[in-house]
Amino acid sequence: MSIWMIFCALAIVLGLYLLQFVFIFTMEYCRPARLAAWLTITMLLPILGIVLYLLLARPVNRQNSQTHKRLAQEKLLQAGELTHNAHSFADLKGCTKLSGQEQLFRLLTASKGHCITLRNKVHVLQNGQDTYESILAAISRAKTYIHLDYYTIRDDGIGQRFKQALIERAKTGVEVRVLYDGIGSMNLSQAYIHELVAAGIQTSCFLPPRHAWYERRLNNRNHSKIAVVDGVIGFVGGINIGDEYLGGNPKLGFWRDTHVQLEGDAVYFLQQLFRSDWAFAAHEELDDERYMPMHHCEGHDPVLITPGGPDQIGEPILESVVASVMAAKDSICLSTPYFIPDPGLLMALRVAALSGVDVRIIIPGKGDSQLVLWATLSYVEPLLKAGIKVFRYRKGFIHAKVLIIDHMLAAVGTANMDMRSFYNNYEQNALLFDPGSIAQLKRDFRQDEHDSDELSLADFTKRPAKQKMAEAAAHMLSPLL
Repeated sequence: MSIWMIFCALAIVLGLYLLQFVFIFTMEYCRPARLAAWLTITMLLPILGIVLYLLLARPVNRQNSQTHKRLAQEKLLQAGELTHNAHSFADLKGCTKLSGQEQLFRLLTASKGHCITLRNKVHVLQNGQDTYESILAAISRAKTYIHLDYYTIRDDGIGQRFKQALIERAKTGVEVRVLYDGIGSMNLSQAYIHELVAAGIQTSCFLPPRHAWYERRLNNRNHSKIAVVDGVIGFVGGINIGDEYLGGNPKLGFWRDTHVQLEGDAVYFLQQLFRSDWAFAAHEELDDERYMPMHHCEGHDPVLITPGGPDQIGEPILESVVASVMAAKDSICLSTPYFIPDPGLLMALRVAALSGVDVRIIIPGKGDSQLVLWATLSYVEPLLKAGIKVFRYRKGFIHAKVLIIDHMLAAVGTANMDMRSFYNNYEQNALLFDPGSIAQLKRDFRQDEHDSDELSLADFTKRPAKQKMAEAAAHMLSPLL
């Protein structure tokens, strides 16, 4: 082989190598953190890196990804099925602490279907035991239908209890539908599903692995934790169906989490999220009026259900979190199992602390993923330098996803404070504005603080060099975790 041929071959290889970077830059230039992460991976793994990018990092086409979910929601909006429950800023005076926060109100309700409703009753549920007993009690009273939409369902002790409860209600003629995520529930046995189907229960898998792989949408997971019974009672929060939420994981031990039970108008919005997810996964439109029945809730708790995902315009959950942080005047309390913030959120938290707001963040002492925990810890030092108080939970594993702003509002839901939840997953948060729920969540947060160890900047900077290197590597990959 001549030198000229070798030179041409090397030029072609180099050209293809550089073309990878050009392609990734073209697709990701609007999101610098992801761009840096993918360029690093591709540089270290020239062939595998670009293959992984093509399989896992499919850029979301906002129009095409809305085919089932967005059209289903807009159909309801046009019919007035959801928006008739909406209230103006003036309607909220006297029942919330939003007074003087009209800009925040406009941001929170800017998107179609993002409405604050007033006829609700909210009950905060702490940890798996209370949550499961409340949901199973509601299931046992079901008369018309039961809709479950979960990221993870396990064939274990609590999974068996749910299965039997659903089968019992199905035998009485109650319609039961169970939707589970293809990755989050990939270990769910076929025998479990067959038993449900044999009892007349309808099941569907949201983006099964093979389907998601073919469509290059493995990253777009349905991270929902929704239960709706008869359209009048609903549940949402951080708790899936599995024994680990009852402390059954020996590695993690006690599992600290938060869920909410809702009655009233807000349940319509949870039901709509289920309907759009079901239409996408099962190709069945649930447009019968019995799925949105009249309710007789006499509560007056304001609630806003905020969905997030590739089917949404913009990033409504991230936008609501950042706007709420920026509106804080006295205190910000945040607990999250995974803290991998968007640069804008990180800046908003630091600015709030530097301006005198008391900012407190609780993260795990031990995590269910070492890589993600290292990534979380990589963000701690700039927080401490800004005067933010950071606590590591020592009682077990904290999985609660809670944000409390002053005495004004609180967010409880499925979304972690990470870029996966903000940009890739289908998520939902319940924003609560009633003083009772906010006070309960603050009491729970103070107890979690008591069960945690506060980090000091002096001690944290003395952590071993080996750990700092691990954190640095995880930080580089953090936008993809």
